[in-house]
Parts: sequence; C-alpha cells; structure tokens
Amino acid sequence: MPTDRMLGWAAALAVTVVAGLLRFWQLTEPKGIYFDEVYYTKDAWGLMTAGYEVDSNTCSGPAFVVHPPLGKWFIAASEKVFGYIDCAGVPHGSPELGWRFASAFFGTLAVLVLTRLARRMFRSTLLGCVAGLLLALDGLAFVQSRIGILDIFLMTGLVLALACLVLDRDHGRARLAARLAADGAAPDDRAAPDERAARYGPRLGWRPWRIAAGLCLGASMGVKWSALYTLVGLAALALAWDIGARRTAGAAMPGRGALRRDAPAWVGCYVLLPIVTFLATWTGWFATDGGWRRHEHGDGFVAAWRGWWSYQQAILNFHEHLSSPHVAQSMPMSWLVMGRPVAYDYEPVPFGQQGCRAAEGCAREVLALGNPAVWWVGSAALAAMIALWVSRRDWRAALVLVGFGSSFLPWLAFPDRTMFFFYALPLLPFLILGITMSAGLVLGPRTASDTRRLAGAVVVGSYLIVAILLFAYFYPLLAWQVIPLNDWRDRMWFPSWIVA
Repeated sequence: MPTDRMLGWAAALAVTVVAGLLRFWQLTEPKGIYFDEVYYTKDAWGLMTAGYEVDSNTCSGPAFVVHPPLGKWFIAASEKVFGYIDCAGVPHGSPELGWRFASAFFGTLAVLVLTRLARRMFRSTLLGCVAGLLLALDGLAFVQSRIGILDIFLMTGLVLALACLVLDRDHGRARLAARLAADGAAPDDRAAPDERAARYGPRLGWRPWRIAAGLCLGASMGVKWSALYTLVGLAALALAWDIGARRTAGAAMPGRGALRRDAPAWVGCYVLLPIVTFLATWTGWFATDGGWRRHEHGDGFVAAWRGWWSYQQAILNFHEHLSSPHVAQSMPMSWLVMGRPVAYDYEPVPFGQQGCRAAEGCAREVLALGNPAVWWVGSAALAAMIALWVSRRDWRAALVLVGFGSSFLPWLAFPDRTMFFFYALPLLPFLILGITMSAGLVLGPRTASDTRRLAGAVVVGSYLIVAILLFAYFYPLLAWQVIPLNDWRDRMWFPSWIVA
C-alpha cells in the first residue's frame, strides 16, 4: 500500500472538488423538466407525499412504474430539501435544484470512490487520480449527474460495491496470512487442526467489507433491476478470489476449502443480503395502502406479498416487451464507439436572442455523449486486459473483464428491446480502470530507468491533456450552452450523432 496516505486523500479530494464544481455549476439549466425527468420527478413527489408513486394525471391513486423505488427516494429527499413541482404544477422552492441535486451529489461521490479504489488497486496515488479525473471529465457521466433520472445512482452503487469487493479481497488475504502465521485453524472431529488447515486453510471469520458489498449490490438492484447482472459477475469473482487466496496460502484443497469455509458467508452476503436489501427499498409500498396492486389480492400479510409479486411480474413483462421504436435508440455493440448518443434536449436560438451573435443562428443542447478519449481508448484497453489476464493471471485485469462483461454482455441477449446509450453508464468505471491499468504499464515500474519513466509520463500526460481538451470541446453540447450553429455542426463528428 502507498505510504503517502495524507497525500492520497488530498489528491483524491482535489479531483473530487473538480468533479463537484463541474456538476453543480449551473445545475438548474435547462429550466423546467426535460427528457425522462417527466417521469422520475413526479414519481419522487408521490413517494415524498404518499409513500408510493401516484398517478400524475389525477394527482391521486397509484401509478404503475417499471423501476424499483430507491433512486426515486434519493430524488424525493433532495426535492424535500430544495424544492419541487407538485402534482398540480405549482413550483415550490427551487424545483430544478430539487430533482437534480441528488444526481450531482452521487455523481461526485462516484469520482471520489473510484479515485480511492484505483489507488488501492494499482498502489499509486497518481493512477488513482488518473481514474478519478477520467470519470470527472467523461461527458456521459457528467450529463447523467445533472439530470433527475436513475442511472447515476445505479453506477455509483456499483462503484461502491466494487470498492467494498476489493477491500474485502485485501482484508481477507491479510487475515488469511495472519491466521496461517498464528496457526489458528479450528479443530474438527475428523481431522487434527494442522491437518485441516493444510487441507482447506483457516476460517477467516467476520468480513465486514463483504457485507458492505452485498448491501451496495442490493441497493443498486433497488435502483434498477439490471444491477443483477453485475451482482452475479462480482459474486462469482469474489468466490474465485477466495479459492485463489487459499491456493496461494498452500491449502491442498483450495476449492473445497473455499466452499466449506467461505461459501456460507458468500451465500449470505451475495445472495440473501442483496435480496433483503432489495426488498427493503420497497418499504414505502408495503407500509402504505395505496401502491399499485397493493390490495389486488386482499388484505393481510400474505395478500401483500402476492400483490408485490404480481407487481414484479408486470414489471418484467413490460421490460420483456419494450420494443417501441425511438429516434435515439441504439444497440449495445454501438455503445462502445458512441454510435448513437441521446439528445436529451435541443433548442434552436435565433440571432439576437440569448446572446446569439451568429447570423445563421445558434443552438443549445444537452447531448448524452461520452468523452471519445475515454470510451474509444477504454474499449481498446479491454484487449490489453485480456492479454494481461492470459499472460499473468492478473486479478485486476480479471476484475475489469468480469465487471465489464457482466454489465454488458446480458444486453446482447435482447436484440429486439428498445435500448439507449445511457444504459451503458455502468460500463464506464470498468473501462476507466482498464485505461488506468494500461497507463500504469505505459509509465513502467518504479524500478525502471528515469528515461523509461519520463517517456511513459509524456505519453500518459499527453493522453490526459487530450481527454481534458475533448471534454472542454464538447462541453457546450453537454451543458446547454448557446453556440453558433456552425460550431454545433463541427461537433457532430458523425451523422448518427445528430438525433432528430
């Protein structure tokens, strides 16, 4: 571990401040509700006032919604503090700040956590800051942090789970080494303590970071069901790490040792705890009487559970049959090259209005577009991760590949479903970790010559400058800035980026 703990925290906080300033600056622009805020702001108001989502047309009675409630509870909390528009259309406080503050907060938090996570993974404060800066300067993460919809909560929950998973790996291995050194294996009536330890390795006892990972994964599912895919991948990886740790410790039967020693807690933390956490996000629905299908099967405990299960089946049916064409839809294979970004809002600005000085007029837009230096380079870095895994069995490369694969590949199974580029947001942390690991290889080890390190620093530094410049170049399209129409056209690098 790096010894510069204070420097590490100071650097991480500095990157986080940059991310926060970018996300909170002019957060209330555009004014009013845009894109899918039309759904989630009203759902949040219903949760805040009734404990369940209400029908926005009648301002009473239940509404059928197709995502779990936790993300909307976050929006509701921020609306309660800063402002909202009630169901009758009357504004209270600062409505835009109300339904966007939570997104900006979670988007900023994700930068801090990813910075610290990368520092731990790569044992480098510099590389940790590289990862955090890339997340801070990615256009898709930036836009999702400034709109009152759910995806930023999903991504941040998964980043938190990922950090807890890595902490559990490190602490579990340290505890395993300490137990082996102390010869603390528990006795068994079928084998002597030292024989049992030689077979399976010792018990590791209390693992709080594994519990925290399960809580974060369950909470992520409470935002969107799609977190289940990543949960399966990370849970499998955690079990594989347990087997590998026992093999490294010299256990004769590491697989059986992991199953006997670690599997019960693994099931508790990665199966039972996420289920319980997911169910807890529905507390408002259970605690009130007006939720959709709340009393479909009558009153009482069993009837409530039957109604909830019927609700989940209706949600599943909706997602399975979501195939209505949309002008901004895209297929998963196009996400990595940003083939079809999503125009959340667009407005032509005539000459002489809102500061427009261009004779042919101006435009302003909120375009969910990633940073090419992140998405394109990150996609290429996946090949480097495969090579590292094959050649070195590097656990960090495995983490990137398993996390990315479990978050991305399941979408390929639904070719007829209507999908959008912002669904790819959970892939972003894994792409950035892949880039960061590749940057570490370019920089070279600390034992490399000064010339080698200098050359690597020039390459990595040049790449970061390109990422910064590209973010600045596309910033007007991300942040609702008025720019001449010619400048807007110059930023439409591909015809498919013009979402009309």
